[in-house]
Amino acid sequence: MADRIAEEKIDQVRQAVDIVEIIGDYVQLKKQGRNYFGLCPFHGENSPSFSVSPDKQIYHCFGCGAGGNVFSFLMDIEGISFQEAAIKLAAKVNIDLDLNQASVHKERKASKEIQAMQDAHELLRKFYHHLLVNTKEGQHALEYLLGRGFTHESIDKFQIGYSLNSWDFVVKFLSKRDYPPEWMEKAGLIIKREKDGTYFDRFRDRIMFPIFDRHGNTIAFSGRSLGAGEPKYLNSPETAIFHKSKTLYNFHQARASIKKLHQAVLFEGFADVIAADRAGVENGIATMGTALTDDHIALLRQNAESITVCYDSDNAGIEAAFRAGNLLNEAGFQLKVAVMPDGLDPDEYIKLYGVEKFRNEVIGASHTWMGFKFLYFRRGKNLHNEGDRLSYIEEIIKEISKLSKAVERDHYLRQLASEFSLSLDALKQQQKQIYFAEKKTAAGNSPVNRKPVIVQKQVSELKPAYYKAERCLIAHMLKDRDVAYKVQELLQGSAFNFDEHQAIITYLLGFYEDHLEPDTSAFLSYIQDENLRRTVADIEMMSINDEVGNQELTDYIKQVLNYKIRLKIKEKEAEQKEAERQNDIQKAIRLASEILELRRSL
Repeated sequence: MADRIAEEKIDQVRQAVDIVEIIGDYVQLKKQGRNYFGLCPFHGENSPSFSVSPDKQIYHCFGCGAGGNVFSFLMDIEGISFQEAAIKLAAKVNIDLDLNQASVHKERKASKEIQAMQDAHELLRKFYHHLLVNTKEGQHALEYLLGRGFTHESIDKFQIGYSLNSWDFVVKFLSKRDYPPEWMEKAGLIIKREKDGTYFDRFRDRIMFPIFDRHGNTIAFSGRSLGAGEPKYLNSPETAIFHKSKTLYNFHQARASIKKLHQAVLFEGFADVIAADRAGVENGIATMGTALTDDHIALLRQNAESITVCYDSDNAGIEAAFRAGNLLNEAGFQLKVAVMPDGLDPDEYIKLYGVEKFRNEVIGASHTWMGFKFLYFRRGKNLHNEGDRLSYIEEIIKEISKLSKAVERDHYLRQLASEFSLSLDALKQQQKQIYFAEKKTAAGNSPVNRKPVIVQKQVSELKPAYYKAERCLIAHMLKDRDVAYKVQELLQGSAFNFDEHQAIITYLLGFYEDHLEPDTSAFLSYIQDENLRRTVADIEMMSINDEVGNQELTDYIKQVLNYKIRLKIKEKEAEQKEAERQNDIQKAIRLASEILELRRSL
C-alpha cells in the first residue's frame, strides 16, 4: 500500500474515462465535426473557443490558451492536486488505485476539522428533517408549513426540518458523538458565551432549510422563525465549508434540468425556488442573500446558455434584477426577465393564482432583456410630461444602440416610434449619432482598456517561418514515434530555435523511451510544466496531414536550420561593417566570403 499512485493505474483511469463526458459536467458542449466546442470555463467569452477532442482525449481553448488532458482539467477547474483528480476520476470508473485511506484523506486536503464540520451538518440535516416529519415536537412546525402551501413532497425533496426550542440540545447531541465544540462553533452550528465559555445552539425553534454545495453536501442552514419571531431568517455564518459568494441554492438538484433545458431560472430566495419547483419549474436556483458574483456566473456558464431572472416586483427587486441582468448579459448569456405583477414575489403569486398561471403567464411570458429595459427606464417617469418623455426616449435609444444585431435595433426602434407616434427615420438618425459618438469615445480610451484579443491575433500572424515549422514538426512527432526519432536525426545535433518547443521535444523523446505508442493524453501527464502542457494541447489541435513525407519533413527542418544561418549572417555582417570602419580590408574580405558561403547554404 503506497501513497504514490502507480503509473499503470493512472493509464488505466485515463483509458477508462471519457474526457467529453467529464468536461460536459462543467461546460455546455456541442459537436462540430470531430470535436466538441463550448464557452471556456477559464475566461469570459461570448463565442465558443473551447475545444475538446474525443479522439485525442485532450482540450484546448483558442482564446486563453488553456489546455491539457482530463486530469489537468479537473485540477484547474476545481483547484485540486493531481492525485485528488486521479482519485475522483477513478471513483467514476470504479478503479481501485490501491491507496490507503489515510493517503486518500491527505490528498483530499480535508483536515479532521473540515471533515467534522461536513459530517456534523449532514447529521443535523437528517435529524432536523426527522424531527419535522416524524415527531410530536415538530408537529406544529409541519402544520405551519402545510398551512403556507408547502407539500409533503417539497418538504422531502428539499429536506426541510425543524430545530427544537432548546438552548443546548445540539451542543449535547454533537458532544455525545465526539464532535469538539470549538470545531462546531467554527462550523456555525453553536455559539460560545463570552461570560463563562459555555456553548448554546445557534438555531432554536425554527424551520430549517439546509444549504447544499454543488455536489449535494450539506454545508449550512437557514432557519425561519415560526410566526413573528426575529430575525425572520437566521443564516449560518461564512465558514471554511460555506461561502455565500460561491453557493447557489438548489444547484445540486437543478443541475440536471438546467443542462437538459440549457437554461436556469434565477430567483431571489429559496422560498421562491421551492414554490417554483411545485409549479414544475425544476431548473430554479437562488443566490444566498447576496448579489450575483463572478463565481456564481462562472458556475452558471458551465451549465446553461440562457438565464431567466425572476425577482420580486418591488423597487428593490427590480433594481436587483437590472444589476443581475447587466452582469449576465455581459457574460454572454441569452437573457430574459420574468416580471412579477402587483408587487408580489413568486411564492405569493403561486399561492394566489396557482401553478399553471405562474408557469405560463410569468415564466412563459418573460420579457427579453431589451423588453425589460423598456419597463425599467420608465419607472418614476410621467410619460405625459414632455421632459420625462424625451428623457425616457433618449435613454431607450442609448440602450438600443448597444444591440449588436441590426434586426433587433430596427424592431425596438419601430416599437418606440409606434408607442410615441414618432418618425422612424428620425429615431434611426439619432440612434446612429449616439452609436458613433460612443464608438468614438471608446476608440479614444487608453490601450490598457481595450480587449487584448485582436492584439494577440496580430502577434500570432507575425510569427517567423521557423516557428510554424517547429510546431508542425512537433505535431507530427506527437502522432508518430518513428517521425520523432527521424526529426532528431535530421537536426544533426542542432536544437529548435524556440526554447519552449525544444523543451517539448526533449520531454517527448524521454516519453518515447518508456512508451512504444503515441498517446498525447498520457504525454500531457508526463510533462511537469503547465505552460508546456498548454502549448502541446494547442499544437495537437492543429490541422495537419495524417502522414508526413520525407520532402515535407526536409522542408520543415530547413526552415529551422536556416534561421540559425540567418542569425550567423547578421552577426558576420555586423563584424564586416566594424572591420570596414576600422579599415581592416583583409578581415572585411574574409567575412564577405563567409557571408556569401552562408547565403548559398540557405
